[in-house]
Amino acid sequence: MAGGGGQSLSFAGCNFLRQRLVLSTLSGRPLKIRKIRDKEEDPGLRDFEACFIRLLDKVTNGSRIEINQTGTTLYYQPGLLYGGSLEHDCSPSRSIGYYLEGLLCLAPFMKHPLKIVLRGVTNDQVDPSVDVLKATALPLLKKFGIDGESLEIKINRRGMPPKGGGEILFSCPVRKVLQPIQFTDPGKIKRIRGTAYSVRVSPQMANRMVESARSILNKFLPDIYIYTDHMKGISSGKSPGFGICLIAETINGTMLSAELASNPQGQGAAVLPEELGQNCAKLLLEEIYRGGCVDSTNQSLALLLMTLGQQDVSKVLLGPLSPYTIEFLRHLRSFFQIMFKIEMKSPEEEHKGGEKVLMTCVGIGFSNLSKTIR
Repeated sequence: MAGGGGQSLSFAGCNFLRQRLVLSTLSGRPLKIRKIRDKEEDPGLRDFEACFIRLLDKVTNGSRIEINQTGTTLYYQPGLLYGGSLEHDCSPSRSIGYYLEGLLCLAPFMKHPLKIVLRGVTNDQVDPSVDVLKATALPLLKKFGIDGESLEIKINRRGMPPKGGGEILFSCPVRKVLQPIQFTDPGKIKRIRGTAYSVRVSPQMANRMVESARSILNKFLPDIYIYTDHMKGISSGKSPGFGICLIAETINGTMLSAELASNPQGQGAAVLPEELGQNCAKLLLEEIYRGGCVDSTNQSLALLLMTLGQQDVSKVLLGPLSPYTIEFLRHLRSFFQIMFKIEMKSPEEEHKGGEKVLMTCVGIGFSNLSKTIR
């Protein structure tokens, strides 16, 4: 089974389905995934996975997707990335961040600049929220030369689980080639910014989260500003909830993030805003301790953009690799035959942080074939 980009690849199981689909689309290599939850009582693809496949079908032109009756086998032959102005309703069982992470990997390589409205849950406890991706992923894209006025994530409405009702706009320009990066010095933390949001609950909730987060972070740094975002009426989605997202920024432009959201209505114990604010502040300090030039949420995005860069050396210093990133490196080898040089950097005495990993690779010189040279 040979496809547009070469030999078809075969995988088993439902793990890392999104990674495989994204890399298959970029490499042009067809993909067959078997035994998707075949041993479970409810076998096959979940609704959010089917929704992600439909999204890929929307942003590409000429993709061929075959799913068997039970949903346990998927064959995907990617088409050309097309882009344009689109709308998509995301499944409320996963947040918009689940879909947006995939789009961030694909958007710079479309034929037409992507401008897409996504509807669903904007903040939940599982996936990176829209706030975090806006604050951390967009600055990362800019380092690779993907910038311009049209690069933005705008939150029109917030939606909390289980019913969602949020809406965001994501737009991204296209690039023919990416710049290689040398990003090995994270630098010292200079400020902390954040957003405490509350929807369909008292606006006081946001203020209480800000107070408790500051009570911990003020011992660490004076320059802290946490915005409160209380949306009313139709802008507040369909379910009540609150949460906080914190971003630490260094003098060299590294963004490190942490976030927490309240339990969905009717699920789990009620959480106090004070508790949520304090725990999120501790999570941010832990992320700062882990260090690196890219936070753990965006490790795989940075490695993908390095892989697709020009045939030049790119280097980035990361904190300890997450299990998701480790699997992503294996998939990069399968789809693009690329290996990273991985060097462990033990923490120096004066910077008592976690172990760091220096990732080095030579880009494959991926060129956006549908982008005309201006």
